Amino acid sequence: MAKLYFNYSTMNAGKSTVLLQASHNYIERGMQTYLMIAQLDNRAGAGRIGSRIGIGADADTFAQDEDLFSKIKTRLDQAPCACVFVDEAQFLEPDQVWQLARAVDDLKVPVMAFGLRVDFLGNLFPGSAALLALADEMREVRTICHCGKKATMVVRKDAAGNVLADGDQIAIGGNERYVSLCRRHWRQEMSAARGNVD
Repeated sequence: MAKLYFNYSTMNAGKSTVLLQASHNYIERGMQTYLMIAQLDNRAGAGRIGSRIGIGADADTFAQDEDLFSKIKTRLDQAPCACVFVDEAQFLEPDQVWQLARAVDDLKVPVMAFGLRVDFLGNLFPGSAALLALADEMREVRTICHCGKKATMVVRKDAAGNVLADGDQIAIGGNERYVSLCRRHWRQEMSAARGNVD
């Protein structure tokens, strides 16, 4: 039975690595997969999913307002596909999450979405909120804070290494820009960035 899965975490937890390994498992057994990544994330190159450990794969891109149900149906009409993988799923529009759910229900293809749960201010991304509401199954990909506790939050830093307390929700970056922390250390960093003593 096809399901919509949401694999979520904070930055640098290995989501893309897990996605690429899962896709490889299908391919190794003679099945095809369909990989998609947000068009605006080209850190590994345009139309490419890349992992910090150096593995990667070509992927189709999706843009905001693009109909993902139609995109998946077109792909399925071309050749069999055992699973659809979506990287950087936090950048999905809520309507696109509904389109993924429709693909699962009507086209009977499993969809595994991988993305961040919250932004650097601790707010849900709209795509992640919709996935939390609609996914049949959710899995947390875990990483740790420098203190050893589970990291559930992330701070954004400027070029000088200062923690930022405001800014646009979306700013593409990796280790040079984001640091994953437990909630307590995130609160401390954000409080200091806002000039508060906590």
